[in-house]
Amino acid sequence: MSLAELNERVKKDLSYLNIKGADNVQPLEHPEGHVYDVVIVGGGQCGLGAAFALLREGVSNILIIDENHEGYEGPWETYARMVTLRTPKQLTSIDLGLPSLTFRSWWEAQVGPEGWEKVEKIPRRDWMNYLRWYRSVLRLPVINRVKLTCIQPLKEGIHRLNIEGLGAPSPHLFARKVILATGIQGGGEWHVPSLISENVPKHLYAHTSEAIDFNALKGKKIGILGGGASSFDNAHFALSKGVAQAHVFVRRKEIPRINPIRQMEASGIIERYHSLTDADKYAVMAHFFKHNQPPTNDTFTRAASWPGFTLHLGSPWLDVKSTVDGVRITTPQGTFTFDYLIISTGLLTDPRLRPELKLVEKHILRWGDRYQAPLELANPVLDAHPYLSPGYSFVSRDKAGKKLLRGLYAFNYSALISCGITASALSGMRFGLPRLASAVADELFQDNREHILKNYFEYNVMEFKGEWPAKNQTNPDDAVSSRKK
Repeated sequence: MSLAELNERVKKDLSYLNIKGADNVQPLEHPEGHVYDVVIVGGGQCGLGAAFALLREGVSNILIIDENHEGYEGPWETYARMVTLRTPKQLTSIDLGLPSLTFRSWWEAQVGPEGWEKVEKIPRRDWMNYLRWYRSVLRLPVINRVKLTCIQPLKEGIHRLNIEGLGAPSPHLFARKVILATGIQGGGEWHVPSLISENVPKHLYAHTSEAIDFNALKGKKIGILGGGASSFDNAHFALSKGVAQAHVFVRRKEIPRINPIRQMEASGIIERYHSLTDADKYAVMAHFFKHNQPPTNDTFTRAASWPGFTLHLGSPWLDVKSTVDGVRITTPQGTFTFDYLIISTGLLTDPRLRPELKLVEKHILRWGDRYQAPLELANPVLDAHPYLSPGYSFVSRDKAGKKLLRGLYAFNYSALISCGITASALSGMRFGLPRLASAVADELFQDNREHILKNYFEYNVMEFKGEWPAKNQTNPDDAVSSRKK
């Protein structure tokens, strides 16, 4: 099967399922512009998958916006520097059960079934090409180079979205529901320890989430802080680009060896996580954070195979100072000087860090408001996460915020404690996306409840129009009279 034939197969499958049938949502109007039933912020894998899931629910008055150029949504062609995805290739994700939409179908259409058998893990850039095809074949409505700056709730049950960017059709969009499909950093911000940000000029360091000019680092010596998979991805990438030495510093005395996600994938924890108690959810994620996600064996082997690679275990950075020669790092194992630093210390999740939520974040319920964890598990990083409904909507911590937050959904990394990895890992999205779309559709239905029920009770269209021949009809009155006689 060729790619052109696969495209036709997808169209036929969609027609069989009537996925783009009639929209069942009563439209709203606003004097300043068109009101979308749903605006999805983020055109990466979560945003595209959410759009398809909504179409399956009969919600088609939707729009996706993304701040990046078309084809460069998400991390895959920007700051992701791994060679392959870490997710096992056989796990499905945003296809939502449609075989013709799977990565495997797209791959085999180009290289055949034998080519699929040869793949151990999905190459990163091929995954991005799959997402481009997915968007195209489904004809999803995306506007690129549009950045959301602020969400402003209006009285009419509508949200005004202040936007900017070269692709912005106007300063505002209007939506009944807003899905923040903004990826790993969408619930907060990338974290750089103050030890570095306050003592080192910005031109001498970068977080792994930033663009880095590796050509300017050829022949240089770099220090990388962090023991997660991203540290080793960046070490390998830097050395492959001509960096002379890459030193990875890990606070722990041993690299994490257990990946909890692998156990989740086979145990039911991903798909049934929403049914756990708050105590269980908190304990599960405290354990998850404790182990972190280790580098894959192939990632570590690639990095360690370079002559310029050095690993420092039990080596937290105690002091960081810029010098005439670069940056001096002090650890329990000694002092080192580098030309440049790469920081791989993850992110912080907290709604107050998100500028688009500045008008409503004070009303958003956090985990620390809802649940008091036992001392041995308590973690302020977990406590700062928003406490979301099973359908990914924000929950208000006060009466005033209930109406303001209605219609706002976080299908990004901030859903981790409330909803598990269903909005943050490919292996969980096939469970999370239908639940998100169902929750949004339910809320749209409830918004239209009075109108829908009024039409239901007033419905009087005659469907049965048949007539029985008069000679064969029995008059009930005749039957009664006959019995009396």
